[in-house]
Amino acid sequence: MGNRLSIAIIGAGAAGCFCAINLKRMLTDADVHIFESKGKALAKVAVTGGGRCNLTNTFRAVRNLQEVYPRGEKLMRRALSVFSAKDTCEWFRKEGVRLVEQEDECIFPQSQDAMQIVNTLLRNIKEFNIQLHLKEKVTHIDLNKWDRVVVTTGGHATLSGFSLLEGLDIPIESPVPSLFTFNVEGDWHQLLMGTVVEDVQAFIPGTRFRSQGALLLTHWGMSGPAILRLSSYAARYLAEHGYKSPLCINWMGRMTEQEVRELLMTMMQQHAQKLVTSVFPSRFVGKHWNVLLSRMGIPLTQRWGALNTRHVNKMLAVLTADEYQITGRCPFKEEFVTCGGVSLKAIDINTLQSKQYPGLYFAGEVLDVDAVTGGFNLQAAWSMGYVVAKEIAKMKK
Repeated sequence: MGNRLSIAIIGAGAAGCFCAINLKRMLTDADVHIFESKGKALAKVAVTGGGRCNLTNTFRAVRNLQEVYPRGEKLMRRALSVFSAKDTCEWFRKEGVRLVEQEDECIFPQSQDAMQIVNTLLRNIKEFNIQLHLKEKVTHIDLNKWDRVVVTTGGHATLSGFSLLEGLDIPIESPVPSLFTFNVEGDWHQLLMGTVVEDVQAFIPGTRFRSQGALLLTHWGMSGPAILRLSSYAARYLAEHGYKSPLCINWMGRMTEQEVRELLMTMMQQHAQKLVTSVFPSRFVGKHWNVLLSRMGIPLTQRWGALNTRHVNKMLAVLTADEYQITGRCPFKEEFVTCGGVSLKAIDINTLQSKQYPGLYFAGEVLDVDAVTGGFNLQAAWSMGYVVAKEIAKMKK
């Protein structure tokens, strides 16, 4: 196709659009086309973060990337070294987007409007004369028609969503949902709907799956960062078990069993004449504490000073390893994230190019890379999109 590079990007999500824009910035004479089967681009970006767009995260609280990228941690370490969260913030600031950092390290546009991000990207696509083909579904990849092809079609709920790759013999890790809340057995939680307990530990007994964070009680069960993270870590395990599994909650968070025992003994000594319903750890609200007392088998008329060793042991068990039964899952708002996709064994994780098909690249959730909530999935899209753009530009030069 002559000296002018012809590039097809399949999928107009965050990774695809960001890749296209940066490609044109690096290769101004490239002929870049984006193909999208839906009627509009960046549809998922428009609803992420509850419509406010959690653009990225500071990463300051991240001790190990695997905490936030359960799958694809090595790839993301390399991608972030090329285009980091700071680079993302700088990129959008240069485009006139003012950003704000929340206490939880999440970064949003100051406008709190995801459409500002969408419109910023669409403006760039128009200004760089990138050809955006909406309602044009690509059914197969013709590597002879284009100099480079970038697949950024996002995650899919089933293997049939990867039909675009049929005939290319590219291994696909079976997709399963990755971010969801838990249906929990019983109706006790309906009495506590909207109750939040900060800094709890949630874990699946007998496994290595464990998470920490705030927990929200809902009319269907449990949600909040602790549960969403656990659903991500244990995505494939839970799918294999039909979304039925025991679940343990350590309501005391970072406190050890011994520390909790000492706290209970202190309360028995200092509040001996008071009812167990009138004095309790400050992390609980009264109605939740009363429910927990019922689960402990302790009468609400009991006084702290009258508790015996059996009572204390039961309190300790419920506070540090309160067991429930997961009976199903619920999707998390409009944000759909999957575990699975194009196997990372099929690509060079430094360049995101197919090992088998030179000139074919992948970026975003179409790969077996996914993250917990907090802006990490969008950062993966920005980083991977940039990496592909840089690699294609480098090879051209």
